[in-house]
Amino acid sequence: MKKLHFTALLTLLAISLGLLGSSILLMGHHRQIALATDFFAISDLLPDVVFNQLAGLAFLAAAALSVLAIKHIELRAKLGALIIGLSIIALLPLLGSSMWIESLGGFPAIGSGQGVIKYFALLSIGIFLTKPYLESHKAIWLNAFPVVLVLLWIGGMKFTLLEAKGIEGLVSSSPLMAWMYGFWDIQTTSNLIGVYDILALSLVILAIFQQKLLIPAVLMSGAVFAVTQSFFLSFSGALSSETLLTTTGHFLIKDLWFIGNLLIFTTLIRNKSANLA
Repeated sequence: MKKLHFTALLTLLAISLGLLGSSILLMGHHRQIALATDFFAISDLLPDVVFNQLAGLAFLAAAALSVLAIKHIELRAKLGALIIGLSIIALLPLLGSSMWIESLGGFPAIGSGQGVIKYFALLSIGIFLTKPYLESHKAIWLNAFPVVLVLLWIGGMKFTLLEAKGIEGLVSSSPLMAWMYGFWDIQTTSNLIGVYDILALSLVILAIFQQKLLIPAVLMSGAVFAVTQSFFLSFSGALSSETLLTTTGHFLIKDLWFIGNLLIFTTLIRNKSANLA
C-alpha cells in the first residue's frame, strides 16, 4: 500500500478507537464489557467501572499508536498486535449464549452480538498491519471476509420483524433513507435494505475474480458503511453530551473499520491487476 493509503487507514483507526476509548472511559457501565467479563468468569474480580477503564485505556492506547504509526512505520506491527488482542477478547464471547436472540432460536439469530462481529473487521486490519507482505490473494480475502460476513449476517437479519423494528428509528431519522417508509411498510423497507446488502456482498466476492466489478462492489458496500456514519448527524440517540457516544454510537463508529477493509481490498486488487498486466 502507498503511504497515502496507510495514512487514510491509520486515520480511520485513530478516529474510531479514540472516540470509542474516550466514550468507554466516561461510561460507568458498558453492557458489552459486562457480557465479556461474565463470559470470561472474571466479573467478581474487579468492579465494572475498573473493567470499563481498562478497556477505554486500551482503545486510547491503540488510537495513540495509530497516530504515531503514520510517521513511524516500525510501530505498525505493534499497533496490529494490540488491535488483534482487543479483537480476540471482544470476539470470544460470541461462543456464549448471551450474544444471540433466544426468542428466535439462538445462533445464528444475532442480537447484542451485532456490534461484536464488527471486530472481525478490526482483526483483519490488525493481521494486515502485522503482516504487510502477506501473499496478495490471502490479504484480499482477509479484508473481504469481514465485509461479506457483516453484510450477510446483519443483512440477513433485516428479513426478521425484530430487526425491521430495531432499525426503524435510524432509518426514519435519515434524509437518505426515510423516504422509503412513504412507499413501503416497516418490514418491506427492511427487506429491501437486506436485499441491497446481499447484492453488495455478492459484488465484493465477484470483484476478487473480475476487477471490472471492483468499483461497483466498493461503491455499493462502501455506501452501507458511509450511510451509517451519516446517522451521527440525523439520529439524536447516537451522540451524548456526557459520554461523547452512546452505545448506538459505538455500534455505528465501528463501521469505519469496514471502510478500512475496503481501502485495503481495493488497493490490493488494483496492485494485483497491475502486476499481471
